Amino acid sequence: MTQPAPVIIEAALNGATPKRANPHVPRIPEEVAADGLRCLAAGAAIVHNHNDEPVVGGASGVHDPQPYIEAWRAILRERPDTLLYPTMASGGPHTTIAERYAHILALAKAGVLRIGLVDPGSVNVGPADAEGIPAGSGTYLNSFADARHMFATCRDLALGPSISIFEPGFLRVALAYHRQGVMPAGALVKLYFGGERSNFGLPPTLPALEAYLSMLDGTGLPWSVAVLGGDVVASGLARHALERGGHVRVGLEDYAGPRQPTNVELVAEVVALAESLGRPVATCDEAAAMLGLPNRSGG
Repeated sequence: MTQPAPVIIEAALNGATPKRANPHVPRIPEEVAADGLRCLAAGAAIVHNHNDEPVVGGASGVHDPQPYIEAWRAILRERPDTLLYPTMASGGPHTTIAERYAHILALAKAGVLRIGLVDPGSVNVGPADAEGIPAGSGTYLNSFADARHMFATCRDLALGPSISIFEPGFLRVALAYHRQGVMPAGALVKLYFGGERSNFGLPPTLPALEAYLSMLDGTGLPWSVAVLGGDVVASGLARHALERGGHVRVGLEDYAGPRQPTNVELVAEVVALAESLGRPVATCDEAAAMLGLPNRSGG
């Protein structure tokens, strides 16, 4: 009898979530390192975090690599198998893709990076106003040329691309790279669904997931789910994904709900759900092997 494939759990530690929304969210490198290690011990194989530079609406598209390096070296000293990746800033007339992606090169050179970041599309982001009408002024901009630069850099640096899918058009772009045989090794397609507080993305429902899976059918690309501005477990989406062989991202970057959980508690909920469905939880090394990640870059 074939054993179920292990599930890869990603912990998205902070994003733009402030401590006033949840005092448990890690913001400074020391907090990120400590929380990342706790999430790894709880069952996460991938750790993702932001620095405090804005992703949308900042004056500069440059993200400082040093806070990542500080936090990640502390993690890697205890868990050298850890898979880590950062965020990046939006495009626009104030910046270029070379500036926005420069920290990826620095992190690879520092030897702390095996996963790159590819956002192959643009999306409007922001909350609703008092009348419930989308009013956010931010657009996360990524042109086709930007996507080409991200994919090419991941390929050149031997980084497995973490491919963010905010809308179906993002996946169309990614699939074009796969179809033409130029998708870098180690790819993981991240299907981001919009929670009740989001004004983008498909809803976290089974029909929406099936729509994405129909697009992925026959590709063999591994995929995971997340609910941005919601709860991936409470919505039922994590269960649907686990039952269909997918993976799960969870964390305080994404979570919105009545509780103030810790990242560890959110990871533990996915672990418990996976175990109840007979899916073992992948270690970092198992996740790297499943994805076909190249060896760690840099030195």
